[in-house]
Amino acid sequence: MSPSVVVLDYGSGNIHSAVRALEHVGATVALTADPDAALAADGLFVPGVGNFHACMAGLAAADGPRIIDRRLAGGRPVLGVCVGMQVMFEGSTEPSATPVPGVGEWPGTVERLLAPVVPHMGWSTVDAPSRSVLFAGVEQERFYFVHSYAAHRWELPTPGGAFAVVEPLVSWATHGERFVAAVENGPLSATQFHPEKSGEAGLALLENWVRVL
Repeated sequence: MSPSVVVLDYGSGNIHSAVRALEHVGATVALTADPDAALAADGLFVPGVGNFHACMAGLAAADGPRIIDRRLAGGRPVLGVCVGMQVMFEGSTEPSATPVPGVGEWPGTVERLLAPVVPHMGWSTVDAPSRSVLFAGVEQERFYFVHSYAAHRWELPTPGGAFAVVEPLVSWATHGERFVAAVENGPLSATQFHPEKSGEAGLALLENWVRVL
């Protein structure tokens, strides 16, 4: 039986490409904002396009922060993509008349890229850890980025002792400066790039995620 994935439909851009990509790699996919379906699915895909604050407003209206938090508390997988990754941090410096906090699963603030050309739009390689599950088999491939803001630092303290085995796996990319390109942190994973727009490499990454649901 194929894993069930809900693509959270909270008004964030054109997300049908994500639905098609997840179906292509073997998931049974529902595009919905229904909280019960989002909580019950094997995996939750959180998209994000555009402005951080607009995405947070849409998430809040769909009860997204509570859904994400409840899933993670139960060890149920969540994958955030692009701004869907950025909202997992505490906040963003992206201009807005009414700044809002992020979901706050990870410490730190998303900031504007310091690069000669912004936005970062195009294909880039990713420096992934050797133990990465998401990047297994596609460690040397390029992925498609479209963003002006990113997490410049990883601020979650490294666990010690027996908990060192669950240390988050952080991948990096460079556009003007290094930034967090992906994180694998227990049930919560996220990518700054768009796997659903990254050709065969992106499909392989999504298949790696779906395989462990």
